Amino acid sequence: MKTDFDVVIVGAGPAGSTAAILLARAGWSVALVEKQKFPRRKVCGECIAASNLLLLDALGIGAAFNQAAGAQLRRVALMHGKHRVVADLPVAMHGQHPWGRALGRETLDTLLVAQASLAGAYVLQPWSVLRINGACGNWRCDVRDMDAGTLLTLRAKVLIDAHGSWESLPSLRIFRSQSHSSADLLAFKANFRQAKLSKSLLPVLSFNGGYGGMVRADGGITTLACCIRRDRLEACRRAFPGLNAGDVIEAMLKQQCAGVRAALQGATREGAWLAAGPLNTGIHLREDDGIFRIGNAAGEAHPIIGEGMSMALQSAWLLCAQLLADDRQKNLSDVARQRELGRIYAAQWRQAFAPRLRLAALFAHVAMRPLLAKPMLALVQRWPRLMTWVAAWCGKTRCAADPATIVMHNGFGERTMMATQQRA
Repeated sequence: MKTDFDVVIVGAGPAGSTAAILLARAGWSVALVEKQKFPRRKVCGECIAASNLLLLDALGIGAAFNQAAGAQLRRVALMHGKHRVVADLPVAMHGQHPWGRALGRETLDTLLVAQASLAGAYVLQPWSVLRINGACGNWRCDVRDMDAGTLLTLRAKVLIDAHGSWESLPSLRIFRSQSHSSADLLAFKANFRQAKLSKSLLPVLSFNGGYGGMVRADGGITTLACCIRRDRLEACRRAFPGLNAGDVIEAMLKQQCAGVRAALQGATREGAWLAAGPLNTGIHLREDDGIFRIGNAAGEAHPIIGEGMSMALQSAWLLCAQLLADDRQKNLSDVARQRELGRIYAAQWRQAFAPRLRLAALFAHVAMRPLLAKPMLALVQRWPRLMTWVAAWCGKTRCAADPATIVMHNGFGERTMMATQQRA
């Protein structure tokens, strides 16, 4: 079994699989390590903004995405109590994909990891990373087969951390707090059939102690997701004794939000509520250990703006554009070169995504505080177009990564661009 690689990527979600596809197509030997079996449900958003759809085309899954995804999302709504304000979502800057769509993570992640394997990445799934030793240019990753228990040590010049929310690399687990706080945000998600939600509408929910959203995704499934403070969840459990946490969330949302109550009238939940947390929002980039971080491993925004998928796909693209530029594969063992690339990538990441994290934090804290949410609601009731502008400010119409920035080598040693289409 092969154990020596140019790069080991930990996590095969959208960020990790994207990086694996791009690097493997460019001729790198890639090990993609994922501990969970696919397909699997996740407590994660399913909206993919229009700014990402050219990237999916270039990755080779655009046609499959277009066939499977839900309808174009053309309108956004703010729902608070009995109130509902609707506005148009902004049109993306490129004409081919003007609006975003939603696709379940069960389908999207499976499409991407299959494409990584097709590109030549060596996919280890389900395998878990036990230990990471070494440094830039000489990494050693001890991994274990989750089914058979087989142990391997993978060696690589480059290490990319693409783990999802609520996880971390083994070397970083000591930094994660084990204590609980009343302000912790816990995440919940459930799928429903026969929900009465317009297929083109993207509602944002605001309620005491939390925020959430709904969307019609593939197969006519409506996803309802929210984040709620731990202390508010405990108060809700006292108000609905005898129910499990997921049923408490559903009852609370129906009670506090007329939009949820109307959408779920006559609907049937498919499967159990999923729960996870607490959220670990903020910037997680580190430049002192030589590990490249993408997706939620690099930074996580409050999901109220629905930009998690954008940050996953686009951060992977930004990093790979640096790794593949100027024939840098020849210098993979050069520690100084890797650290230089890390600084360049970190600066690009912060420029692209730090404003989104700040906006998301602002909106989240306003949405879950009634004294602030009411003035916000009054403002958008008077000027609904504010919601359109906010969606644009959050990155819905522009992409931080350009498909044409990825250069790879074809089978004849010639350099070709990754972009599959001419840009307007």
